[in-house]
Formats: sequence, structure tokens, C-alpha cells
Amino acid sequence: MTNKKPTEALSRFITELKFENIPPNCLYAVKMAFLDALGCGLFGSAAPWARIINQMVKDYGGKEEAALWADGYRGPCHNIVMGLGSMIHSFDFDDYHNAKVHPGAVVIPAAVTFGEKEGISGRELITAVAAGYETMIRISLGTGPKASRSRGWHLTGTCGPFGAAAAVGKILSLDYNQMSSALGLAGTQSGGLWAFTADGSMSKRFHPGKAAHSGIIAAELARRGFFGPGQILEAEDGGFCQATSNEFDLARIIEGLGEIYETGFLCLKPYPNCASVHSSIDAALKLKNDNKIAPEDIKEIVVNTSGGVILQCGWDYEPLSVLQAQMSLKYAVAVAVIDGEVTMDQFSEERIRAPEILQLTKKIKVVLDKEIDRWYPEKFSSNVEIHLQDGSIVSAYVEHPKGSPDNPMRAEEVERKFLHLSSGIISKEKALRIIEIVRKLEDLSELPQLTSLLV
Repeated sequence: MTNKKPTEALSRFITELKFENIPPNCLYAVKMAFLDALGCGLFGSAAPWARIINQMVKDYGGKEEAALWADGYRGPCHNIVMGLGSMIHSFDFDDYHNAKVHPGAVVIPAAVTFGEKEGISGRELITAVAAGYETMIRISLGTGPKASRSRGWHLTGTCGPFGAAAAVGKILSLDYNQMSSALGLAGTQSGGLWAFTADGSMSKRFHPGKAAHSGIIAAELARRGFFGPGQILEAEDGGFCQATSNEFDLARIIEGLGEIYETGFLCLKPYPNCASVHSSIDAALKLKNDNKIAPEDIKEIVVNTSGGVILQCGWDYEPLSVLQAQMSLKYAVAVAVIDGEVTMDQFSEERIRAPEILQLTKKIKVVLDKEIDRWYPEKFSSNVEIHLQDGSIVSAYVEHPKGSPDNPMRAEEVERKFLHLSSGIISKEKALRIIEIVRKLEDLSELPQLTSLLV
């Protein structure tokens, strides 16, 4: 496929992909990501930003095609996904890839809603999700995610429509020309800006759902014969890569396409905040546990990390919102050192404003490490040094954070996370049944057998 243009190559890959082509590591990753997304979505249904979007979705009304999880309301797929995407991404606890995208919050709502509407099987769902993940991840890799992010783009928002269009297009059995148009129509709707860290706004929560919405519209229009740009990725004037990055590599989009599945390198989160700070959390927790450090013992904390992390998360912390705390490196390290854990409890409205945490954040210095920077975002590494009042220094380097492919969460850990997140939203009986179904998702005859348990 290396001799083909990327839009053409991806369109061929999506339309020709079969369940039997999916390698075992990719199949496993899809199933783990699917269960993880369900848990994140159920838990996120109670978030204020999700409630706002969900009420808007219900006010729109329309055909009863798919369910809004944890609610029971049924509406059109293209509207329901706006709620589901926001729910899954509500607490930054959803999956990610080092291409700097959260594919699950975009692709899974699109695939599940259309899968429910069409009554597809588990195998068809897995195939659609794999197509969507590969498309979204590879396009992000091709943009040069570090450069694109540095220009202010949120790649989950910008690359997401492509992933959703691929997944829905696969379910709709679009032919090659229709799929090419779907990708083109997805890309022309692309958007998502990083301005939310300036004031802790809710817009980040909205990006995945809107991306899924755009992808569905793209696939539906293409099925109806609406002609989209067939060179959306590579066009010199207005092509996606040219428009969103000054360091793009078109060859990276199709390198190993159909042979190497990027989905197999997916990351799942043990902590409900920005993945770029997870290695720093791992290091801070290790230092606290190994050395029994109390906050009053600390003179200074130095976090050595990449320029991308400094830009995205390394600013001085202000408790403007839960999102602001989730994006802050200084808050994450401070709360890890003081509380000895980083769970949803550490991101309550009360905790993010705790005086002892605010005080410790002022002792944290974030420093560029050129070697770590050289590998970012291929590796989300960091080195944390705690300078103690007695003059001693303890440090910990974490190359691969917990949840990454080189340090993965085990299946039982993912299942425990799901049970914790779904607790109080659905019954434990339903939750255990969902886990059982996802373990053998490829054997599911019709998707509604699963989605009926989510309400």
C-alpha cells in the first residue's frame, strides 16, 4: 500500500478489512478498550457537562435508533453520540494512544449506536471499531502529533471524525468510492482547539461527541451519494495534514497498513487525568511509598519532562475547575505525594482547592529534559526529583507509565475498573453480565443484547 496516496490506501483498507484479518493483540485491545469505554461512559453520565449535553440531545428528539446509556432515552444515532462521547471523555479516564488521541470516546459511540440500530454482531462491531481506531490513530501519527498539538489543535477532535466515519462506513458496507467520500466529508468537518486550559472550560469534554457526530454525518451523506474530497489528507491546498501541521509525514499514515495494527499499542488509564502526566504520578507515588515522605519534609520537587508536556500541563496551577486539575502536572504530582493515590476522589471540587495541595504545587518546578523530549510523544516518560529539607535528594525515572503497552493494565484490572465505575449506575448483576459478554464479544449474535444492559 506504500505506493498509494493515504486517503486511497485508508479507504481500501477499511472496505477490505475482515474480522479474520485482525491479529490477536488488536482483538484483545479492542475488547479491553470497549469495556473500559463502557465503564467511563456510565460513570461520566452523572457529570454536569454530560448532563447539559444529554438534555440538549433529548430536547432535539427524533427517531428512536439508539440508547443514551444510564438514561433509557432513545434518539437518532448522530445525536446520541454527542452524549456518549462526552460521557466517556467526562473525566479523562478513557483510553488513549501515544499519537495523542482518545479513540474510544469517538469511535465506540459511533460504532455502538449504529451497531444497535443495524443489529450487528459482535464480530461486525469489533471489525468496525478496529477500522475506526486504525484510521484515527494513523491519521494523527501522520500529522506529526507533537507539531499539530503545538499549534493548538486537540487531535481527538481533529482526527476523530475520520475514525467515526470509518467505523460507521464499515457497518454500512460502504464501497471504496463511498468510503473515500466519507473520509473527505469527515475531514472537512474537523475541529477542536486547546483553548480550554486557559480558563478550565468544558469544551474538551465536547470534542469526542462532536467528532463522532461529524463522522456519522459524513458516512450517511456518502452512502446517499454526496461526493466528498478524495484527497482530504494529502491535498496541498486545504488537505488535512497541510492545514493542521508543519511537520506532517503522509507516509506514516500508511506505513505497515494492514500488517501492523496501531490499535494493539493502545493505552488504558489507571488515573483519571491527562495521560501526559501519568509517568510523573507513577514516579511521585513510588518516591512517597519508598521513602515515607511527608509534605513538610519537602523543600522542592523537580519534574524533568518533555516540551510537549510542559506546554500542555506544566503551567502554574490554579483551581479553576476539575478539568484544570486533570490537565495540571503540578496538581497531579502534589496530590500524589500528599494523598498517596490518584483516584476520582482527588478530583472533587473540594479536593482540587485544598490549601495543602495548593501550597505544595508552588514548590514544584517543571524542567525540560532534552532526552525525554526527544522521544515524546512516542514515550510519555519523566524523571521526578524530591529535594528534602535535610539536603538529600530522592528521584525516580519512569519510562513507561502504568497502562501503556510496555506496562499494561491486566484484564482483571480493567474489569475491576469497570465494576468500580459502573457501581451505582447499573446493577452489579448487569455489570458482571457485561463483562462476561465482552470477554467473548466475537460470539455475540446481536449488539442490542449488550446495549440493553446499559440502561
